[in-house]
Amino acid sequence: MFENLTERLNNVFTQLRRRGKLSAADVDTAMREVRLALLEADVNYGVVKDFIARVRERAVGAEVSKALNPAQQVIKIVNEELINTLGSPERLNLSGSRPCVLMLVGLQGSGKTTASAKLAFQLRSHGERVMMVAADPYRPAAVKQLETLGEKLGVPVYSEAGVKPPDLAAHALDKAQKGGITVLILDTAGRSQLDGALMEELTAIARKAHPVETLLVVDSMIGQEAVNIAKGFRDAIPLTGLILTKMDGDARGGAAISIRAVTGVPIKYIGTGEAMDALEAYDPSRLASRILGMGDMLGLIEKAEATFDQQQAQKDAEKLLAGEFSLEDFANQLKQVRKMGPIAQVLEMLPGGMGQLARQIDPKDAERQLILTEAIISSMTPHERRRPDVLNASRRRRIASGSGTEVQDVNRLIKQYREAQRMFKNIKKSGTRGLPRLFG
Repeated sequence: MFENLTERLNNVFTQLRRRGKLSAADVDTAMREVRLALLEADVNYGVVKDFIARVRERAVGAEVSKALNPAQQVIKIVNEELINTLGSPERLNLSGSRPCVLMLVGLQGSGKTTASAKLAFQLRSHGERVMMVAADPYRPAAVKQLETLGEKLGVPVYSEAGVKPPDLAAHALDKAQKGGITVLILDTAGRSQLDGALMEELTAIARKAHPVETLLVVDSMIGQEAVNIAKGFRDAIPLTGLILTKMDGDARGGAAISIRAVTGVPIKYIGTGEAMDALEAYDPSRLASRILGMGDMLGLIEKAEATFDQQQAQKDAEKLLAGEFSLEDFANQLKQVRKMGPIAQVLEMLPGGMGQLARQIDPKDAERQLILTEAIISSMTPHERRRPDVLNASRRRRIASGSGTEVQDVNRLIKQYREAQRMFKNIKKSGTRGLPRLFG
């Protein structure tokens, strides 16, 4: 989402790094570029004005003038003030008597139903007994969509045909209390626009179900209109948090930066993809790092921990450094990496040059290459995968035919495998001295 903004800001920072000492004029020039970058990213004008004023005040003061590396200090200030603008992290309130009721609200098309399922998936993985409620009788197939998602996740879905949403919520709460459910998620109806009827219905549902959290689901791809929608809901019903969906889209992304500062309502989750696990607890420091092109190593580690078998990963790492890993090991690693999400998205979480590399990669091409690699390895016999030395010309032709690729594709994979073996053997021999050559 922040690709263009990140690129613009990195260009500003590159210019700053080329200067030794920074004058007030240098800072003003940089702040003018930062202001334009934020406005082009659709960040609210008032938010941009306040942000630039705070950064400039600090950047022309003693904090920067006395720094050994003034440019780096300015970048640090931008990062800190961006975090300040994005707000502090707040978690779901799951205190009090059970079940805790979470009511999801929003306009049609914002992604409420999918967000309900993602939230159910996450809470269940943390040990909660979850039930979802299909409280949208108006949108065609809304109930069926939630039931399909619930079946896929193994999460029960409560619905009743012909019952008004407030009464439906009350019936669902009663069933949840009797069934030992710990969290009840209400997927409420939306409208194409804000209106009194929608707010009256949501208020009536809240009176019946007593939610501990009322979460507004907002499509972040609609830009500043997302901020206006959030303000409209906030003025009509007591919101406790926001879920920003479609944060992996190609919109300018300014709503994510503006919405907390303008509405005062905390962001609690951001949706980063279509998969059920693509819902992240909101962390402003990590989002700021992504915006500024610093990556998100913590997020990458969390993805890896959730995906990889730790004991197997340790064994694989030992094989890797010894240069003893086979193509079978390589195929297993590829499968684990693909579980973490699209390869370009994973690379974007790395700091520095790797994040920039990810922005140059065609995501479809990267995924295609991974699929081809898996197909080639899958077309080998177990013996060939474990002993690639036996791969003569006739075997390579058979593998290419079986995987729907060309012989040169098979040759390229074998060459990459051999180079990786040599590289890791060198790293083991030279210790950490080998790392600069690898990443330099």
